[in-house]
Amino acid sequence: MSRTARTAAAVVAGAMALTLTACGGDDDKGDEGGGGSETSGSAASVQLPKLDGQKLEVAAVWTGPEQDNFTKVLDEFEKRTGAEVSFVPTGNNTSTFLGTKIQGGKPPNVAFLPQVGVLHQFVDKGWVKPIGAEAQAQIDKNFSAGWKDLGAYKGKQYGVYAKAANKSLVWYNTAAFEAAGITAEPKTWDEFLQTAQTLSDAGSPAVSIGGQDGWTLTDWFENIYLSQAGPEKYDQLAKHEIKWTDPSVKEALTTLAQLWGKDDLIAGGKAGALRTEFPKSVTNTFSGDTPAAMVYEGDFVAANINADTKAKIGTDAKVFPFPAVGDESPVVSGGDVAVVLKDDKASQALITFLASTDAAELWAAQGGIISPNKEMDLKSYKDAVTGDIAKALLDAGDDFRFDMSDQAPAAFGGTQGQGEWKGLQDFLKNPSDVEGAQQALEASAAKAYKG
Repeated sequence: MSRTARTAAAVVAGAMALTLTACGGDDDKGDEGGGGSETSGSAASVQLPKLDGQKLEVAAVWTGPEQDNFTKVLDEFEKRTGAEVSFVPTGNNTSTFLGTKIQGGKPPNVAFLPQVGVLHQFVDKGWVKPIGAEAQAQIDKNFSAGWKDLGAYKGKQYGVYAKAANKSLVWYNTAAFEAAGITAEPKTWDEFLQTAQTLSDAGSPAVSIGGQDGWTLTDWFENIYLSQAGPEKYDQLAKHEIKWTDPSVKEALTTLAQLWGKDDLIAGGKAGALRTEFPKSVTNTFSGDTPAAMVYEGDFVAANINADTKAKIGTDAKVFPFPAVGDESPVVSGGDVAVVLKDDKASQALITFLASTDAAELWAAQGGIISPNKEMDLKSYKDAVTGDIAKALLDAGDDFRFDMSDQAPAAFGGTQGQGEWKGLQDFLKNPSDVEGAQQALEASAAKAYKG
């Protein structure tokens, strides 16, 4: 896949446009954008077989609002086919959970894998089944070559990226900004740190960090590294062609420590951040007596804002692109690839539906998700802000940078308590030890990539 810095800049321009939409939202149109629980396309543009009484199991990492929103998609599949579908949360260690189920002879029919590296590992083990002709037709029609390629391996299509993410966003509490007298959103890292200090001085916890979930910390690092070191270095580190002891990693960690090393800028300080799970990092920002002012994470933050707080996206909660550390703001994408673990008619029908525009529009209407489906109606999104975030990602075409940790072997990039997750949690605990963090990260990476 071609991946150029020039197109990344175009995505940034699109992401900047979403800020204008967020700031210009009409108070009477809070959730406008075509939302609701029905698809905005035709009633049944994808043909599905009758599966009366057949039982399917779907596994994915989502819980809470994200699970509830996805369940609406499964409900529609049940309605159209007569099948019965149950959802099983995998927990953060998706590969371990699924590996145990598969080896025990009880795999789910379909699973969502949050890491490209896990997809490749599962294919090599013979655990994932190729996509059938009907699902392939939907993928060919609805997805660009770049997203198709991410779901393919060794010349065969094994998955569909039904859910994507723009992971280069900072969400903020407008009341906290107003109380601190801040009128401009920060565009550079230096401005971001200055904004955080101003908020802290005004009495607001500046930044809420969900450090108990190590994956959020990898996203912090990736945005800083991409913006500062550039696309070529990013690709090299993602493939472990350069080591984590490289000077570019030292520079990125040193930059990250400018925030992580200042307890007064972090809600609850470093210790509090390490006890905070991702959903709590969002509610800490938009509810409570002393809410934090900002929380970094992807578009899926919207699901938690909508479900767990009274904040209204576009008025109480706004968003700006991750600040530029180098010459340009970074744009890191992520996503979950749906794969078939049981090669039967029902499983292939479900993956076909997940690859369809019908499913994409229904899911988007629930909020807290963006889709790389290029054929869907952007008016399907629950709110205009999310629609603009999705458009920014689609405008990238096939030139984008995918989440680095998700490209790594699961032992390094996707497992709780080890690898990059643990390495960055340890670094958050002690941001002054840049060299120690580099050495620990490299030791874990060398072992995982070799294995």
